[in-house]
Amino acid sequence: MATTAALVVPSPGAKFERSTVERRELRDRDVLIDIKYAGICHSDIHQAKEEWGRGTFPLVPGHEIAGVVAAVGPGVTKYAVGDRVGVGCFVDSCGECEACEAGEEQYCLKGAVPTYNGKGYDGETTYGGYSQSVVVTEHFVVRIPEALPFDAAAPLLCAGITVYSPLRHWQAGPGTKVAVVGMGGLGHMAVKIAHALGAEVTVLSQTLSKETDGLRLGADHYYATGDTATFKTLRRSFDLIINTVSANLPLDAYLGLLRLDGTMVNLGAPPESSSFSVFSLLGGRRSLAGSSVAGIRETQEMLDFCAEHGIASEIELIGADEVDEAYERVLRSDVRYRFVIDIATLTQE
Repeated sequence: MATTAALVVPSPGAKFERSTVERRELRDRDVLIDIKYAGICHSDIHQAKEEWGRGTFPLVPGHEIAGVVAAVGPGVTKYAVGDRVGVGCFVDSCGECEACEAGEEQYCLKGAVPTYNGKGYDGETTYGGYSQSVVVTEHFVVRIPEALPFDAAAPLLCAGITVYSPLRHWQAGPGTKVAVVGMGGLGHMAVKIAHALGAEVTVLSQTLSKETDGLRLGADHYYATGDTATFKTLRRSFDLIINTVSANLPLDAYLGLLRLDGTMVNLGAPPESSSFSVFSLLGGRRSLAGSSVAGIRETQEMLDFCAEHGIASEIELIGADEVDEAYERVLRSDVRYRFVIDIATLTQE
């Protein structure tokens, strides 16, 4: 085992502390990554506060990891020392089930191993990217193209792929009308990617406070959902609605915005159960769906797509001592649009 510096949450809801965690020695197909940047995801906050069920503490969050290969096991064929790489939301899967064989490891029937707050198949606790280094099997490492800014690429490993996958699956593109609910960490990426795919993009946000940003990032239209007239104006307008918020919405009203055969895809995870009338689906053969992140193949596809189209996250780069404050700011929606930790500051006094 090797020791690495890390930002640790010692107990649920506690402040971060500088500490160390153990990383396994390199196995045959392992890659040792020196982490350069780690994005902050809202799910990090939920888990640090133990809001999604019992957690494993001390906890090291972080599943938006950008770094450089420092060493490889003898069986590694895909990567070499010095390569720019990334790690997303999971670091292992069974590799044998129907989902894994289809390249959808995130839906592994045995259970994909999360990058942090989980246990590997060997029983060892996983620790995330708020740390100096990580060891990951090469299959679960992706290559970050040189065209992408290294720091702004980190959030693509969660925020980027979480919106890219449903946009691709439900075939957003020329001739389709896509609505993005929420203009935050996921929402701003959905706007950029949907626009690059060629769709007509509308942002649905509570207010018009971020309208200038939305239009700058690629939205064609911007509406405030706080204005009840919006739901009348846009009735039966969209082929696809990408819901990025983690709050309960009046689903019947949003489903009414879908055209015939339209789909509303939920990416956020509200803490309470949601409800809607089945008649909201029956009237237009509409669908209400959900989507998680994506498999390794599609994650690499997303990174290459973003590099080709000049897409990266809008970020605020912070130091290790600013993470607690950043968590509070995320809860106040006071970030445009993703915090990224400069891991070099982790070992600075």
